[in-house]
Amino acid sequence: MRDNLIRNFVKTQKPSEEIMKSSIAAERQKLAAFQMKIKEAKLPVMVIFEGWGAAGKGSVSREVIKDIDPRFFQVATMDAEPTPEEKRKPFLYRYLVELPEAGKFKFFDTCWMEEVTDGVLNGSLSQKDYRKKVNSIVTTERQLTDNGYLVMKFFFQISKKEQKKRLDALMKNKNTSWRVDDEDLWENKHYDKCLDVYEQYLSDTNRPRAPWYIIDAKDRKWAVLQVLQYLNQGIDTALKNHSLAVPILQNTFPLEPIPLLKDLDLDKTIEPEEYKSELKRLQSELSALHYELYRKKIPVVIAYEGMDAAGKGGNIKRITRALDPRGYIVHPIASPEPHEKARFFLWRFWNRLPKTGHIAIFDRTWYGRVMVERLEGFCSENDWQRAYNEINEFEKELTDWGAVVLKFWVQIDSDTQLARFTDRQNTPEKQWKITEEDWRNRDKWDLYENAINEMLKKTNTGYAPWHILESVDKKYARIKALKIVTAALREACDKA
Repeated sequence: MRDNLIRNFVKTQKPSEEIMKSSIAAERQKLAAFQMKIKEAKLPVMVIFEGWGAAGKGSVSREVIKDIDPRFFQVATMDAEPTPEEKRKPFLYRYLVELPEAGKFKFFDTCWMEEVTDGVLNGSLSQKDYRKKVNSIVTTERQLTDNGYLVMKFFFQISKKEQKKRLDALMKNKNTSWRVDDEDLWENKHYDKCLDVYEQYLSDTNRPRAPWYIIDAKDRKWAVLQVLQYLNQGIDTALKNHSLAVPILQNTFPLEPIPLLKDLDLDKTIEPEEYKSELKRLQSELSALHYELYRKKIPVVIAYEGMDAAGKGGNIKRITRALDPRGYIVHPIASPEPHEKARFFLWRFWNRLPKTGHIAIFDRTWYGRVMVERLEGFCSENDWQRAYNEINEFEKELTDWGAVVLKFWVQIDSDTQLARFTDRQNTPEKQWKITEEDWRNRDKWDLYENAINEMLKKTNTGYAPWHILESVDKKYARIKALKIVTAALREACDKA
């Protein structure tokens, strides 16, 4: 049963002009003061303006931000129709790359709502795809609020008669007529149909941690005051709740059993001649598959994690040597840069997703959240406990998009790691590969093993399972990885 937030919206009494003027000044002053508190608390604020054409979203946003330091806010104007380049990325990509940094505002002049509701109204979005997109939006807004974002969503409401009056006035003035397009006129003509779609969307995405605020937008000053009041209330509440732990959600994804690291058989080897012949055969097959997946526009994400010195780099090389360099990129993931650390931890990986038909290979991944960040204290326990579910949701988003997601854990034993560390330290041309941090991490072998076992257990989903590469014999691991990659790509191409 939907909420009918617009139809059931009860307007509050608009104050007098004099009271409204003084109230707006007071709320602006309060927002300016909050700005410094937001910066100190590192609270990122995402403000979304939606509503009817000509409802005044632009003019109200200008009034709201008037007294905010321009160094600490940005405005993003999102077109309802994604560009051809954006269409080759997941639905949420173009919105998530715009996320604000910690301690700053980002105002969105329309966000993901318009793309979805337009798709329903023009018939390009099926009910099934609508549900899928809405679920993605609800999940994303929950992830953002769980990770410390304040998400404020405003819908600017005017009547059909008021909208028609405003559109006519804009069209009569040669300096403003450009602001009215065919979509605005169509929306007014089919007001009731649009209202039904907007009501459904608002109901489907209205959640306690990211609720919708309906703004009576008939009077501009009154709309400004409403937005300022709601925004200040939201910031005040968010600052009080900012340090509170977030509930850990139950996993709802199908998990497959996976062995503990200590139970793996790491003695697997391959004969030199078999290695040479298999390497040549598999790389040849992979090369052909690369062109086919490009033609069929299938995106591929390959994630590598593993013990230090396990052979990830050599494994990746044997894959990339078979690929057209124009169609893949390898992302070596190190500690997050300051601008990355100031955002939701998955943000930097959303930024690195491939286009359709391309391959992105990650040397270290989003799993750092539940390994390095967990063990080194770079995030709170609540952060990494939540991350298992957030990662499963992220990978589900990728597979729903149509991506092939392959995750490799490259494993060696402690003695093998010690031998490789020693070799690197004693060989001048290899010394760049070994650091003091590697030796420190080695001292935490047991702690890392426990964290890895938990990670594998909680993220070995049916749609994005882990593949263990036994890498004491690096050549064996390379061939195993190539077999898994070629088989997965062949299956994807056959289905496409």
